[in-house]
Amino acid sequence: MTFQNTREFARELDSQDTLNHYQDQFLFPKVNDKRVIYFTGNSLGLQPKRTKAYIDEVMNDWADLAVEGHFYAEKPWWDYQERFAEPLSKIVGALPSEVTVMNTLTVNLHLLMVSFYQPKGKRYKIICEEKAFPSDQYMFQSQVHFHGYKTEDAIVEIKRREGEHNIRLEDVLAKIEEVGDELALVLIGGVNYYTGQVFDIKTITEAGQKAGAKVGWDLAHAAGNIKLELHDWNVDFAAWCSYKYMNSGPGNASGCFVHEKHHNNPDLPRFAGWWGHNKERRFKMEPNFDPVHGADGWQISNLPVLSLAPYLASVEMFAEVGMDALIKKRDHITSYLEFILHEIDKEVKGNFEIITPSNPIERASQLSVFLHGEGRSLFDYLMKNGVITDWREPNVIRLAPVPLYCSYEDMYDFGQILKKGILEK
Repeated sequence: MTFQNTREFARELDSQDTLNHYQDQFLFPKVNDKRVIYFTGNSLGLQPKRTKAYIDEVMNDWADLAVEGHFYAEKPWWDYQERFAEPLSKIVGALPSEVTVMNTLTVNLHLLMVSFYQPKGKRYKIICEEKAFPSDQYMFQSQVHFHGYKTEDAIVEIKRREGEHNIRLEDVLAKIEEVGDELALVLIGGVNYYTGQVFDIKTITEAGQKAGAKVGWDLAHAAGNIKLELHDWNVDFAAWCSYKYMNSGPGNASGCFVHEKHHNNPDLPRFAGWWGHNKERRFKMEPNFDPVHGADGWQISNLPVLSLAPYLASVEMFAEVGMDALIKKRDHITSYLEFILHEIDKEVKGNFEIITPSNPIERASQLSVFLHGEGRSLFDYLMKNGVITDWREPNVIRLAPVPLYCSYEDMYDFGQILKKGILEK
């Protein structure tokens, strides 16, 4: 398709968009009494209008039933998380028994590393990407220290080549081969939070396991955003937050994946708790832990049902839409945003540099843009004029045109506001 930088063309694209009506199912902040253009779904997704009803249901059951809500609520609390198994499995490409919801992201990654980071002898090293999200870096440091290793010895970062913004797949595979039989774990972000680069999860997983390591993924920026086939790709474990592309609310519960090949391994260590115990025998208060079969066996504590309610509202919306439809629009609207950026760059004689890969296979719903020659004042202008975006030092803005609630006309309007902000400085 040949794109055009006109309002009429953007509106025509919206009229053809089968997901366009979902925009009306979200609540938008307003600036100057006008609905914002929201580009920060990669940090916090917008609130679906249906969310409140899911929370109210729990609140009403609590009011009317109190403790009996565990068994007699419309959605009984004691097995509330089981309602996520089917829809979440389709979002991440898993068997229903391989997914669960609990805790928050870094907590779950720590808990999964109890099971899957077991350094022994010379096999103790962890491979991660350079400039992983800081929480992952802190996690790696504390994990290797806990096991008695030094950070500089145990953590191996895959680096970008000089002058390049993204990590080459060939360099990931070469580093795995280089570390070889010293490698205990590969744990990388499925989508890099800064550049928006999508990693080849299937190929990297296969290479890490061939080297004798376990392979896990931080899918914070991937779940609900890219096509995942965690079961078929033979991924050992993964975790993701729910408040970015899945719109479950700030700091909300995390999803986990544990491949079924690990479900029947009694020698696999884990930190146990009451909620992971055999469901049918949980209230017998037995002294010895008997884990629920599947990912639910990694549960520890009674679940925060009030937090899970907004997440359930979201995954049921995803079940309606389907990942294939989301990804089709994601690719198209991201390409249109890329076109708009290039057009505005020419009109203002600027020097924009999109550091997200241009290959659609290596990117998702994010474009990270170096605004060479521009400063923080441009970001401030965008925010004051109703464009909610994300600033990263030194002068990068991250733009996430989330397909559920961003329109093509939003992309056009953003371009006009951006142009005006540059010309007026």
